Amino acid sequence: MPSTAKKPAVFSSSTSSGNNMRMSLSGPARGPYPAPPSTNPRQSMMRSQNTNQLLQSTSKLGKTPLKNSARRGSIWGGAAMVAPSSSQTLKDPRNLRDKALQSKMRQDILLWLQDTEFNITMAVLRDVTVKDFREIFYHLVGLIDPGHLFNTSARFEDEFMLSLKALKYPYVNQIDVKWLVSPAAMHSWPSLLGMLHWLVEIAKGRLYYLESGHHTLQDASSVPDEFDDPQQHRALACQFYNDAYGVFLAGSDLPEQQKQALSERYAKKNERVKTDLDAKIARLNAAKAELDRIKGSKAPIVKTRELNESLKDDRRKFLEVVNKFEQRKQKLIEQIAEKKADLGLWTKNLEQLRGEQGKLTDIVKTQNLSPEEVIQMNTDHENLSRNLEDLKHKISEVLKTIMSLEVTVARRAAAAEEALDLYTNLLSSLGLFPPLPPPLEHIDLTLELNTAASNTQALLSGEDIRDVVKPTLSEIADSKRKERAGIENERIKLDNELDQLTVDCENVDEGVVEMEKKVVGLNEQADDLRDAAQQESLVSSQEAARLERELAQARTNAMANGVGVKSRLQALQFM
Repeated sequence: MPSTAKKPAVFSSSTSSGNNMRMSLSGPARGPYPAPPSTNPRQSMMRSQNTNQLLQSTSKLGKTPLKNSARRGSIWGGAAMVAPSSSQTLKDPRNLRDKALQSKMRQDILLWLQDTEFNITMAVLRDVTVKDFREIFYHLVGLIDPGHLFNTSARFEDEFMLSLKALKYPYVNQIDVKWLVSPAAMHSWPSLLGMLHWLVEIAKGRLYYLESGHHTLQDASSVPDEFDDPQQHRALACQFYNDAYGVFLAGSDLPEQQKQALSERYAKKNERVKTDLDAKIARLNAAKAELDRIKGSKAPIVKTRELNESLKDDRRKFLEVVNKFEQRKQKLIEQIAEKKADLGLWTKNLEQLRGEQGKLTDIVKTQNLSPEEVIQMNTDHENLSRNLEDLKHKISEVLKTIMSLEVTVARRAAAAEEALDLYTNLLSSLGLFPPLPPPLEHIDLTLELNTAASNTQALLSGEDIRDVVKPTLSEIADSKRKERAGIENERIKLDNELDQLTVDCENVDEGVVEMEKKVVGLNEQADDLRDAAQQESLVSSQEAARLERELAQARTNAMANGVGVKSRLQALQFM
């Protein structure tokens, strides 16, 4: 039973002292009492599992109704306890005659008694009476063991010594029961004061232990949902024993409700563990699947190397494209510089023409002309103006035509550049950038478009498309077709070989099946022969046994006949 649970009250019958006979349980040093007789007709085989005797009165579980013939037992040993031998007598190391120590002890005792709601003053402790000493002693022992009941019909001296021995007071042999007549005497009070102070310290220790919430208290109500401490397991076990014992005392042999409660309590404890276990199993399965996937795939270093080679190839192609665009950019910069130079030249010519026009205007203004000359000049001016307008109109039409042609040329140039870019990308993807494989290593298939060139022959730089590029590409295409045809022929050849091997394997499988059928038939024949041989052997064994029995019988008969013949022969000889 847990140390925090009350023991069932034991019913005892007394033949000498009646109803006031006090019962006391053994202290920690003695073994358990045999089971006393009970008023319950069912006898319990359960013994107390209590390992902490000071805490039996703190639980309300497992009580047995008390009868008039018995009282609740105490944890202290009774008269059967053996007093310490003289060799085990200890000398009190405290200087109990010291006034300062006595004053401190009285102060400690006073404060503790007042804290425990005992009405007392310091004057009582300075000159204690027999009644006050007895009440103080009863109060302190009751604090240590609330279940201890004193026998009011017995002598206080006997109760006093039994209680101290049960409490294992180490200096009990230094106390004389005669001192209890006058406890305040100078020769008796120091030792009795030291004993009271020791009881106070024990009571303080017990209270501190009860309030500490330690696992050894074995209080099932303080056990959390999840626990691992052995004392907590013992607390639940002791609660189960206690409840089951109560059910047993009530007349039932099967504490099913207590078993169910204990099972549910441990199931609740294991719930999070099972959840963690399932989660870890799921993680383990995921890790195994990841491991299988990693083992089934290529090594990371192989993938990294392949990616590295691909990136290097892409970098080389990118650098080639960047170089081409850099060259194109440089050519465009040169074209822009040339256009800027032409624009400056045209601007300079325009300024010169405007200066000449101003000069001519000034000359006309300073000249003295006749009316006929003025009319002639106006007519010429009008003709020239009309011609100028016609020329301007034609120039605007020519400019429009030039602009439309420039747009067309720009579009065609852009289309040509796109076609060249597509051609360059195809060369890059087909691996036809120079140098080409022999015998074409001297041919460069790359082409460049120079839209700023004034000469049409210089618009496209590179090998001649009609004479070099197209024949070279046709030759490369023919070689690739031949390689593909050779690979296709090789594939067809391998397929034929594979089909032939498949046919051979099927023939071998058919032969194996036929052979297995023959082997099965031979095994069946062997089994039939074995069964027949065993049958014949059994028949032969039976026949041999029969012959042996007949032979033994014949031998017995022959021996009997031989004995009879010998007896008759001897009888004839004697005659």
